Amino acid sequence: MRRIFAYFTSLLVLFSATAVKAQDTIDFPLKIRAGFDIAGPVKYMSDKNNFNLEGFVSVDRNEKMAYVIEGGYLDYSYSQYNYEYLSRGMFLRAGTDFNLLKANVSQGRYYAGIGLRYGFSLFNTETPFFEHENYWGQVSSSIGKRTHTGHFLEVAPGVRTELFRNVTIGWTLRMRLLISGGGGRDLKPIYFPGFGQGGKIVNAGINYYITWNIPFRKIKAVLKPDKPEEEELPDEEGLPSNTGQPMN
Repeated sequence: MRRIFAYFTSLLVLFSATAVKAQDTIDFPLKIRAGFDIAGPVKYMSDKNNFNLEGFVSVDRNEKMAYVIEGGYLDYSYSQYNYEYLSRGMFLRAGTDFNLLKANVSQGRYYAGIGLRYGFSLFNTETPFFEHENYWGQVSSSIGKRTHTGHFLEVAPGVRTELFRNVTIGWTLRMRLLISGGGGRDLKPIYFPGFGQGGKIVNAGINYYITWNIPFRKIKAVLKPDKPEEEELPDEEGLPSNTGQPMN
């Protein structure tokens, strides 16, 4: 009889613990996202020498992490009194995003976090015209089209918020570290797709995205309880004074 009582008591404790644990979970929608950067076209309206199109696709792994692929196209030109420079090509960036918001706050609609990326760029550069003055006078020449590859790493903090149902807007800050810009030590590209100014080791940029979100399934997201605040102990001055008999 005692064994049966202990058995039922254990089951009761197990079911009670499960019920408490269930209260600490929520249904969280995992989503596929497709975003388009509006900063490039807006910039092109004021600077016709820099045409940049960019977008991304991401897939949620869980409530905290998503896999991301970004891609785009750049057509860049620059000219001054003694030379002209052209750069055209495509780029890809791949990595992950980490949402720092709790699941009950983000709810699949809000994002405030940081991303990590590896970037690859394939592009052509050309200098149709340049002039150089030396001891024998002024020399005019050109450099034909050449194909290069660039590699870089990127840290991408950002935020997104839901504007309409399954439509979000937000920005992403880009902090890039150059691994290889192509062209060798003496002929670095002035500007190349996905990275920016090729003469710099560290570069920065920003994107403003409009994103379409497609829910594809739900998971149970566990909510970690907040740590209770530690009670402050009264200091010595706050302790009650002994008004009774003096201590021996």
